[in-house]
This record gives sequence, C-alpha cells and structure tokens, in this order.
Amino acid sequence: MATALSPVAAEAREPSFAIDIAAGPLPAAVADLSRQAGVSIGSDTRLPASNAGPIRGRMSVETALARLLAGTGLIARKVGQRAWRIEKAAPAQPGRPKNPGALAPATPPPPITVTANKQKIALSRLPLAVAVVTMPDQAADPAQDTHDLAARVEGLALSGPGPGRNRMFLRGIADSAFSGESQSTVAVLLDDTRLTYSAPDPDIRLVDVDRVEVIKGPSGSLYGSGSLGGIYHVVTRRPQLDETRLVASAGTELAGLDEIGHSVSLIANVPVARDKVALRLVGYSVREPGWIDTGTRQDSNDTQVTGLRAMAGIKVSDDWRLDLTGFGQWLTSRDSTYVYAEDARSRPEQLAEPHDNDLRHVAVRLGRDGGNVRIVASTGATWHEVGDRIDATIGAKSFGVPDPQVLEDDRTFRVWDNELRISNDGGKTRWLIGLSHVSARQDLLTVLQGMSDERTLHDDRRTSNDLAVFGSLTLPLGGGFSADASGRLSRERIAETHKTEQGEAKVSRSRVLYTPGFGVSWQPDTRQIAWLRYSSASRRGGIEITESAAPMRLEGDELQMVEAGWRAFAGGGSHFELGAWYGRWSHVQSDELQANGLIETRNAGDARTMGIELSFALRLAEHWHMEGGGNFTMAKLVKNELGYELKDRHLPIVPEYTLRGSIRHDFAIGAADAELSLVLRYVGPSRLSFDEALDRPMGKLVESSLGARVSMGRLDLDLSVNNLLGGEEDTFAFGNSLRFATMRQYTPQQPRSVSFRLTRDF
Repeated sequence: MATALSPVAAEAREPSFAIDIAAGPLPAAVADLSRQAGVSIGSDTRLPASNAGPIRGRMSVETALARLLAGTGLIARKVGQRAWRIEKAAPAQPGRPKNPGALAPATPPPPITVTANKQKIALSRLPLAVAVVTMPDQAADPAQDTHDLAARVEGLALSGPGPGRNRMFLRGIADSAFSGESQSTVAVLLDDTRLTYSAPDPDIRLVDVDRVEVIKGPSGSLYGSGSLGGIYHVVTRRPQLDETRLVASAGTELAGLDEIGHSVSLIANVPVARDKVALRLVGYSVREPGWIDTGTRQDSNDTQVTGLRAMAGIKVSDDWRLDLTGFGQWLTSRDSTYVYAEDARSRPEQLAEPHDNDLRHVAVRLGRDGGNVRIVASTGATWHEVGDRIDATIGAKSFGVPDPQVLEDDRTFRVWDNELRISNDGGKTRWLIGLSHVSARQDLLTVLQGMSDERTLHDDRRTSNDLAVFGSLTLPLGGGFSADASGRLSRERIAETHKTEQGEAKVSRSRVLYTPGFGVSWQPDTRQIAWLRYSSASRRGGIEITESAAPMRLEGDELQMVEAGWRAFAGGGSHFELGAWYGRWSHVQSDELQANGLIETRNAGDARTMGIELSFALRLAEHWHMEGGGNFTMAKLVKNELGYELKDRHLPIVPEYTLRGSIRHDFAIGAADAELSLVLRYVGPSRLSFDEALDRPMGKLVESSLGARVSMGRLDLDLSVNNLLGGEEDTFAFGNSLRFATMRQYTPQQPRSVSFRLTRDF
C-alpha cells in the first residue's frame, strides 16, 4: 500500500525548495533565493544593505522571503505563478490597539489554478464542485496511486479488486461492480488529452505530478460521452526551460511480518538550450509486496509497476510553447487478492490469477498562454491492454469444455483525442470555444481453455467516433453575481460487432446530440463563492447479448444533475467547501453477472442520486494543521427494468457515507524541518449488486496511517505506517466470477505495513 498523502490541504501549500543562503547583504540574499528557487523577485522600494541569513533547509519561497525580510518593515507578495514583489508593509491603522498575542498576518497563499474545465481559472473564482490535490514538490514516490487520492476526495469511490482492476465512480454515479463492456462513468485525462474511454482505472502512479483535479458531477457540456460522474485530471510537471534538476528516490515497504517490497524513481529536468528547449525525464519502478497466501504460495499477490515518461518543452516565441509527451506504464499482479473466509488472508491451493494493465501514450500540445486570449491545440493517442486470467476449474463445466482450466480475458483499448480551443480566461467576462474529435475502439476476447480444448466465449469489437463543437460563456450581472452557460453539439457514431456460435451480430448508429449546462454564482469578495448549477452528460447505447446469445438493443443512458455549493478561503491557508446535489439518471447501463459466470451489459432502469459533502482545512496554530471532510450519498434505482424484484434498490459500490480527518504538526530538529501526521478515514456500508442472489455487503471499515518526515537541506526522509489499527474488514466482496455463485468471496484490507523512503534533490 502506498504511503498516505500529506494530510494538510495541498491547495494551501506552497512548493518547497532546497534553500542554502549564506549570511550577507539582503539584496544579495534575495538574488540568491531567486536563483535557487527559479523565481522572479522584484521590488518597488530600495532594499536595505543590512545583513540577512543564513537560511538553510527545504521551504517555500514565501517562508524564505518572510525570514529574510523579518524586521525590515518590508513584505513580499506573490504577483504571478513564479513572481514575487517586495514592498513596504502597510502602516497600522490609527486608533486600533495592537494585540501582542496575535499572529502576524501571513502572506496570502498563491491562487490555486484549475484547468480541468478547459480554462485556466483560480479556484476561488470557479463556480463548480472540484477537488484539487497538489502533490509535494518532490513527488517522487511511485507507490502514490489513485487509491491514495480517493482517500482525500469526498465522493470519489473505487471498486476494490486490486491495482489496475478498479473502476472509478463519483457522487454515487455507479453502474456496476463488475467490469463489462459499458463505457466508463469517469474520464481519466493526462494533461490535455483523454487516456481512457471504456477501460478500468489505469492506476497511474503520481510521480512528478503537480496536482490532480477532480470535477464532480456530469461534464458532458465540455467533455462529451463518458463523463457522467465527472473528470479525473492528472496534471504533470512540465519541463522547466531554465532549471537543471535531478531528484532520486528509493524506498522499501514491509507488509505483515515478512514480505518486503521496494521502489525507486528518478526525475531529471535538463535545459537543452537555456530558456528555449528543455527535457524532463521520469522513471520509476515499484514492487508492492503481496499479502495473500494461496496454498503453498506465500504472499502470492505482489504487484510490479514500471513507468517511464519523457517530455520536451520548446519555447516557440514569447507566448507560444510546444510540449511533446511520451508515457508508458506497465503493471503486473501475480495473483488476485480475494479469499473465501471472512477476516482471512489465505485460501486453499488454486491456479494463479495474474493481471496485466499496460498503457502507452503519446501527446503533442501547442499552446499560447500569454496575453488575454489563450489558444491550445492538442492531440494524443493511447494504447491500453488489460488482461486477466482466472481459475476455471470450478464453475465452467456448462461451456462444453471437458477439462476447463483457465478463463483468459483480454481487452485492448485505443483512444485518439484531438482538440482545438480558444478562450479568454481573464476578467469577469470569460468565454471558450472549441472543436473536438475523439475516436475510440475496444476489443474483447474471452477464451475458456482446457487441457485439450478451448472455446471462445466473447469476441466483440466496438468503435466510436465523436465530432463536436463546444463552448462556454460567463457574464457578470452586478453585485457579485455572474451567470454562465456551456454546451456541446456533437455528432456521434458507434459500431459494434459481437461474434457468437449462432453467428455475428452487428449494429451501427449515429445521432446528433446537444448537451447543455448552466448556472449562477455569487462572489461577495475574493475569498468566497457560492453557486447553483445544472449539468448533464450521456453514454451511447449499443447491443445487449442475453444468456441465450440473442442480441437486443441497449439504450444509451443520460444524467441530469442540479447542485449547489459554497467555497471559502481564510487566513493561514484555511479553506471550507460545502456542496449538495440531486441527479436523475435514465436508462442506467449496468454490467451484470450472469448465471453462467459471464458479464453482460443491460439497462437496469432509472435511478436517483442525491447527497451532501463537506471538506475543510484549518490552521489550528502556527505549527498545527487539520484537514477533514465527509459525505453522505443516497443513490437508488427508482424504476426497475431488470426483470426481477428488488428488496434493496441502492446502487452498487458507493458507500452511503464516508468520514475522514487528519492532523499534522510541523517542528524543527536542529537545522532540519520535521513533521508528524495522523490520518483516519471511515468508509461506510456499501453493496455489490442489485441482484439479491449475488449481493454481498461491504465497507464499514477504518483506514489509518501515521507518517513522519524529516527534511535536511536537499535530503528528505519519510517513514509511514499504513493500516495502523490493523483492520481486516472486507473491501470488495468479489474475485472470481465462475466461483462466485457457490463460494463466498472477500477482499480483506492489506495488513499493517511500514514504509521508509529517502529522497535526494541534487
């Protein structure tokens, strides 16, 4: 299991740098800081020649400037993404007594910029439910993954079969625990291009990632099909044209009492032509220890993840920049993670059930980021292969193979995403217009193999093409009120082929679709915003293959949602966000486990989802920080088209509620900076399936971790204990579809583990 993310509200934390400034005149110290941190520091007043420093250690520019300017009557304000200005502090207001016990006002934190809505907008001005998790400056831990991110974002849920197998859901928009052929409800993006269309979560490791932005709720007006639940947007760190940097990291993890894992990563930023061309290279490898014993095979379910990313940044002119990206990640798990007894971490001897999730991605981005008008042209192609093998010695006799051994399920996904957009992101009036073309293909081949025979159970192909024009407009109404509208006009075409023993079933269809969104917001000041909005999204239909192999029409599903929200920022990096929503989901497409152990997609009916969520970050004192949140989700099927009676209409997978809280203490050990953090999260009850015969309860578990960090100049030491309380509860009540009808299955929490990591910034 990955080390827990820092519990401090990441969006309130400045990037940190290894600073080493000798004692000397203040102007020279400021210039040295500017060089070491790679930022611009100007001044509208003459700097005194008094001595400053020394300053050594890892800290933000804000902290370093505050120390340098202490006692000078000067303060520093952030005026750009990498720019600061030193100016005289405002004089105290006459007639107002000073409070000697009050903390000095801190420099306001830099604006948090969000780009997942296709514009570059400060979070404080964005009337949209979005979570932004900013990664540490040395984001070099390859164990950090989607699961760690989901633990910090209210409303984000994952199914739990294991790394590279999980499905991702937002705000109760969950169609099934099983991985069939239905399109994903959450779109996964890397920078400006889409990675997934129908594949499970690729579990991208968050190495050298700047932040992850999660848009909650349907996003069809900007992203089109496959964004019912929202957007999961990974923003990497781009090559820096004026910085040479090397970060190396190595770590180890002990799971349980004996199984040891290890990880390494390397991040290099190299200017090829200073201020013109730079390369950024990222490589990582992690072996996550197993913790399930299968017969005589101890800890059989270990996972190996290897990733490579190469990026080139080219400054074409003062405003234009070209970025090239090549990325690959290869994930292999040697075995599955389920058992047959509650509170167990072992099972009888059976055939190994390995899993592969391999992804390759290339992208080109040409952008104009300067001036009032922003232009972005991007194209990206993704090749994604997902393979599973399950033990078929039980439950597969009915398929006519005399001695079934394994069921091989191989899926290939191809996505080509192209987009051109122009926007005006500044000022109170904002607009965006864009043109998009997305082409996607998925192939599914399921083969039952025996000692002397084999049988093809699925041989399916689906291709999709989406050509669209989209846009948005935000207008001020006065009094702090604004109105916005967005929409997407698209022509969609889908073609499907299903091969069965009875023959080949084909279908193709086209449609022209308009997907709207609109809202109103109120911003009484720069620190808070409230909004009310409507949004929508849809997925295409297709073919449904029944157990008799007869093709039937599969209706496309649509989601309409109304949400209200409020976000506020306070001094010291504190923030609060409150949201509530109500959604209507028509013709829910659900991947259903059939009696024969195969998974098919069908329309389950109509659903309603509603909920409320709260998140906050507080600065309790100068060195104490607290973060927390919780959500309650009520998602139910209100119209049943499944053909059997339902006693429980709750949608699968989504916990009814979650609660989380964390606290962090910063302190000094000699010349080193240190921190201690404690994280607790409670995941409420959830279910596996609509079908009472297949349903299993899950959840009601506590996730816990304890972390410590010591920063000594350019060296960081991290120590963490995961599953601190030693929980063994069931996280996912499913593993092998062929054995599921006759054998109860559980996926227990990973046992308590201890991780240690060294990171060196050269």
